[in-house]
Amino acid sequence: MEIRIGTSGWHYRHWRGVFYPEKLPVRKWLTYYARYFDTSEVNATFYGTLKPETLRRWVEETPEGFVFAVKANRYITHVKRLKGVTDSLKRFYESLEPLYPKLGPVLFQLPPNLEYDPDLLEDFLWALPREFPLALEVRHPSFHQETFLDQLRSRGVALCLSDTAGRHPSLFFATTADFSYIRLHGSRRLYRSCYTEEELQEWARRIRGFPVKKVYVYFDNDALGWAPENALRLKRILGLPVRSLPEEALKILSRRPLD
Repeated sequence: MEIRIGTSGWHYRHWRGVFYPEKLPVRKWLTYYARYFDTSEVNATFYGTLKPETLRRWVEETPEGFVFAVKANRYITHVKRLKGVTDSLKRFYESLEPLYPKLGPVLFQLPPNLEYDPDLLEDFLWALPREFPLALEVRHPSFHQETFLDQLRSRGVALCLSDTAGRHPSLFFATTADFSYIRLHGSRRLYRSCYTEEELQEWARRIRGFPVKKVYVYFDNDALGWAPENALRLKRILGLPVRSLPEEALKILSRRPLD
């Protein structure tokens, strides 16, 4: 099994002094990040279209084998709500073209108030381009049924397993593709709480048990800077190559609250 673990984004100014050295210029943050992780999830694409030169620079600043997961634009999921999105999908994927050399899974996150409509979902799944792996994150309880999972399996789309401090209960352990996609936003407080050793050990156990070829894991508990530390700890538990954080960063994190 190939396991890639990183964080949801890397451009956080409050990570200065916690993950990034105090004097490291912002323009060098991605290169520094890539010393520790071989993947990152891009959220900026959810809010707008990024400049081609920005995407080309990301490709140049990361080593061979680095993978970017990308969150699909909210116009497709939250404005159009999956209806009649063929042209929108085409434009979105075209905007990502400079990132293609290092593009991994594309995540489509549905709004919390979008209920399960099997016909709408089927039309959407058939409209999705197949060049890159696809993951779907649902947040309405009406999706919690086997029929929905069967639809994903028929198209090879991964169900995103998302830990959101209980806000949007996920269909844990359901695998619907040859890869799994996991987003960890915090187990007790959204975007904030540090995962405990016991929680990380449990996630490692789950990951080892997935019947898939690849697993992508992204920590989004960034508010207090715990995301990179938790990601590195999970890598270590799973026996992946790990570069330890500088001692000074570990001292700063040790003084921060866990929630």
